[in-house]
Amino acid sequence: MLVLTRHVHQSIVIGQDIVVTVLEVRGDQVRLGITAPKEVQVHREEVFAALSAANRQAATSAAELDVLSDVAGETGRTVSSDRPGEPQAG
Repeated sequence: MLVLTRHVHQSIVIGQDIVVTVLEVRGDQVRLGITAPKEVQVHREEVFAALSAANRQAATSAAELDVLSDVAGETGRTVSSDRPGEPQAG
């Protein structure tokens, strides 16, 4: 981990197009401003963790649905997309 000391209104540059600026220091909180291209996602760590968990869950659910679809294809039954995991007679 790189540790830097910055004062209010000072910045650091990441790569060629991301700038992090210290906007305010109030007690034990630091307000940062981040300038980055639109294609670069910037999230607080806890939001990023929640998004990652939701994406993992969605991927797992999709994989389970694929397995059910494969099984249904072998048995000649269809799987309803409205209620994943419950094969319906087709």
